[in-house]
Amino acid sequence: MWLAAWGFVFCTLVVAGGIDDSSRSDLANRVVVLANASDPESVRLAHYYVEKRGVPVGNIVALPMSSAETTSWPEFIGTIYQPLQDALVAKGWIDAFPTTMTDNIGRKRYGISGHRISYLVVCRGVPLRVNDEPQFHRSQPSLRLKPDLGTNAGAVDSELSMLAYSTYEINGWVPNPLFGVDQASMPGAVPVVKVARLDGPSFADAAGLVDHALEAEGTGLLGRSYVTVRGPHRLGERWLEQAAAELDSMGFDGDVDREDSNLPATARFDAPALYFGWYTQDLSGPMVLPGFRFPPGAIALHIHSYSAHTLRSPTAGWCGPLVARGVTATFGSVFEPYLEFTLQPQMLLRALKQGRNLGDAAYYATPALSWQAIVIGDPLYRPFSISPEAQLANRAGVPPSLFPYVVLHEARLLELRKRPAEALRLLQDEFSRKPDEVLGFALAQRLVAAGDRAGAADALRTGFGRESYDLGLTPLAEAAARLLAECGGASHALVVYRAILRNAGLGKEWRATVLREAIKAAQAAGDRSQSAAWEGELEGRPPQ
Repeated sequence: MWLAAWGFVFCTLVVAGGIDDSSRSDLANRVVVLANASDPESVRLAHYYVEKRGVPVGNIVALPMSSAETTSWPEFIGTIYQPLQDALVAKGWIDAFPTTMTDNIGRKRYGISGHRISYLVVCRGVPLRVNDEPQFHRSQPSLRLKPDLGTNAGAVDSELSMLAYSTYEINGWVPNPLFGVDQASMPGAVPVVKVARLDGPSFADAAGLVDHALEAEGTGLLGRSYVTVRGPHRLGERWLEQAAAELDSMGFDGDVDREDSNLPATARFDAPALYFGWYTQDLSGPMVLPGFRFPPGAIALHIHSYSAHTLRSPTAGWCGPLVARGVTATFGSVFEPYLEFTLQPQMLLRALKQGRNLGDAAYYATPALSWQAIVIGDPLYRPFSISPEAQLANRAGVPPSLFPYVVLHEARLLELRKRPAEALRLLQDEFSRKPDEVLGFALAQRLVAAGDRAGAADALRTGFGRESYDLGLTPLAEAAARLLAECGGASHALVVYRAILRNAGLGKEWRATVLREAIKAAQAAGDRSQSAAWEGELEGRPPQ
């Protein structure tokens, strides 16, 4: 019944959201792609995108411009904004008639009546930010209380969202008329041009944004969700609590951390399909561990004032490093945006859940234009284009390492519908078919909750029997070992701890934490020899 209901809702979204095949084709036909003609890789990326997404090659606009990430207003107007607007008017993308007038920063004054662009895709090589130019400052009464908001520094992409406005004030921000609007408007009825960027530390990283989106659309989004709530402002905490509630309502298995301001490197973070957190300047936690990669389709947002200050570095800030580690979509700010004007994660999730694609969802959740926000990823990407029922039925098409998360998603949906017995049976059936750590731990948790500690210990013994664990699975293995010891399986907990400790990449502090846990398990199992050996290692004594 629930599965059928989900399918009905999904089909309704497909029809209501206009995402049938003909609508997808129409959206792709109306995508315009901007490349830097002076950068061969930028042009190459533009052609890569249009080939992969079925966008007409004639929709590429390649303009000569600087390859630097930061530009000035005169350079931005002279090499990007005005030549692009002229080209879009000439090709009929923007409905406008020219005048002989220009404004105070050199923009032509067009009489604009609308546009037919679904999305503008900006390719790596196009500048990222426009610096503040004091000579263009103007006094605005609305900004007197907060003069810092009067800057004309901004994201190139956010300024390009204004291409279909006749002209606009560049100091401060412009309210986004699409923000929070649930009723879809006719194409071009609102003057906003929705802009997304394919960019990252390398060409391969930027092209991967397209590849990962297509892969995820073939299988549906697979993995767990992670939210860290604690931060410096109550408003942001409220947004993240609402995002956590949205994820729970969608049935994602996941964790919500309300204690740590950021996830420690030792936190569970396997298959992070959805990550929302704040407030660290640079990438941190499990994401900096060697070998870490996001699963295909992953969406990640870390709220920080300068999360997209540069996209060229795999370590500085958040957006570039996230893309370098395989994320499919992320969002950031190039200069200080102030929290109230950043993309709101709970609204992004709400729109994606409704069946919107990335480009529409991002503009639904972003309050300000001509400001600091950028969207990184393919705007056509629809992470929830496949229902959970279809994901489960498509066993052969799902990567084996990610299929357990499909089962977990289905089990959570059953539990949300107050059908825990069916959820438990699903987990038991799939675990018996192919035992693994993810399902074994989830099954054990539910058996413990049902009072069956012996059954939980059996599930953990069956699921956790590797010779060693990589860093990505180590937190899950640690949690399993602790639960095993609690359920009377201390002897097998030692097997798991030994496997964890075989990984030389744990690092000194993490290894010490595992040793303390392992010693308790050895004592509970009555294994004095193993307990003494681990105590000696912890204290730095040479082995006997």
